[in-house]
Amino acid sequence: MSEIDLDRIDQQILHELQRNGRLSNQELADLVSLSPSPCLRRVRRLEEQGYIRKYVAVVDADKVGLGLIAYVTIRLDKSHRLKTVPLSDFARDVQLWPEVVECFAMSGDMDYLLRVQVKDLQAFSRFAMDKLMQHPSVVDMKSSFAMQNIKERVGLSI
Repeated sequence: MSEIDLDRIDQQILHELQRNGRLSNQELADLVSLSPSPCLRRVRRLEEQGYIRKYVAVVDADKVGLGLIAYVTIRLDKSHRLKTVPLSDFARDVQLWPEVVECFAMSGDMDYLLRVQVKDLQAFSRFAMDKLMQHPSVVDMKSSFAMQNIKERVGLSI
């Protein structure tokens, strides 16, 4: 199924599941005006085709003690003198750091943008000094801290 193959009902199903991933099939079917069997077939097809990657619970970071959000830009050493550590090692290693909740390869001056979520400034400092700046391919790091959450949305406009 390609992007063009999403009809109005498929789009409605995706919209409703993004709003509430815990809907029963019957509830979802009612919301998109289908009977349960065709609704379930469509959901399964959307899952199989990768439109729905997974189902998750959105946890309140403050309530679990991870209230500090830092956005960190990383620049890697791309010079020829760094032959012992391939640049791909950073992308591999970032997968092992639980403090990093998102990581994007970027265009422009910096190579990566990380969203780091930790308990407090002290925890961020430990992470930055003990992991990020110790990584052999990192040559520059800049961080900014979120002051206030103005908008948070996990669903996509479909």
